[in-house]
Amino acid sequence: MQLLRDFPLSFKESKTFLTLVDDSDQDLFPVVYSTLAPRALISLVERNFRVETITNCQFWHRGLSDVYLIETLSKPYILRVSHHHWRTQSEIQFELDLLTFLNNHNLPVSAPLTSKAGELSIEINAPEGKRYAALFPFAPGNVPLGDLNTTQSFLFGQVVARLHQVGQHFTSLSARQPLAPEYLLEESLQVIAPCLPKSCQVGYLTEAITHIREQLKALPMETPYWGICWGDPHSGNVHFTDNNQMTLFDFDQCGYGWRAFDLGKFLQVSLQSGLSRKVRDAFLEGYQSVEPLTAIELSCLQALTQTAYIWSWAICLNTMKLHDYSRLDPFFFSHRLERLKCLRSADWQLF
Repeated sequence: MQLLRDFPLSFKESKTFLTLVDDSDQDLFPVVYSTLAPRALISLVERNFRVETITNCQFWHRGLSDVYLIETLSKPYILRVSHHHWRTQSEIQFELDLLTFLNNHNLPVSAPLTSKAGELSIEINAPEGKRYAALFPFAPGNVPLGDLNTTQSFLFGQVVARLHQVGQHFTSLSARQPLAPEYLLEESLQVIAPCLPKSCQVGYLTEAITHIREQLKALPMETPYWGICWGDPHSGNVHFTDNNQMTLFDFDQCGYGWRAFDLGKFLQVSLQSGLSRKVRDAFLEGYQSVEPLTAIELSCLQALTQTAYIWSWAICLNTMKLHDYSRLDPFFFSHRLERLKCLRSADWQLF
């Protein structure tokens, strides 16, 4: 069995890893998700990228992709390996093209490195199907300890506004799912509704989505309202240095959408994590100091925050079906419905 392109047919990594052998004469049991061996990824990176001698590779984080920390003699890198079920090659290429474009236009993003063959990603023949690895410089600094302060939040808002301005000039030959209501809301409903326990209110969720869609009809799908969106701006996806220099990363949810959706996503995550009102307001103030929002966009922020919440709920649900089905109990759904009710209330900014 050859897990990685051109990788030797057998090796022993350590006592904690299985020995891989050539079992081409045996039927392989179907796999939904595999964890790639760090030692094999070291070989993959060294063959395909111009990097210093690698001293260590550790599985760093499992999210919508698998993230590995690559350590060399001089500096660290991040290797991100896509999940077979989450993004197509074209969608991944769109994201990597966007990051390269933003980096070339002096936006502080962690942009992918180019391989020796001139590619931004490397194909991996995993047991479940094709996966794609991209190598990034490790973003200097850290996620803000205790979350953002008002100064960091203001600066963060300014950078997101610049991202939207620069993104108006981005084009890509690769396809990406637009962050439109049909995808964010209708497809999310199709994911969530069949899983809701009888005790939960399917009708309430359906009515909420219908109401949100009515509100969002006021937003034009044209410049400057519509353009490139990060899709996931929050304090967990930015590193700050001691002098508040920042690096943005994790654009896995990017696409074309309303610029105000990015503000709604920031508010959704910030409200969920308990970020203070002053810090949330500083982000909006920073954004509008660069790119003022229209009255229509401001009036839709609550609906966009709800949209971001429902979309993230569907993404979480799909992920947990694969990795942690035990948590999908009635409380998982009832808690999220109650949270949605809070976001729909007149006092939504207080929760």
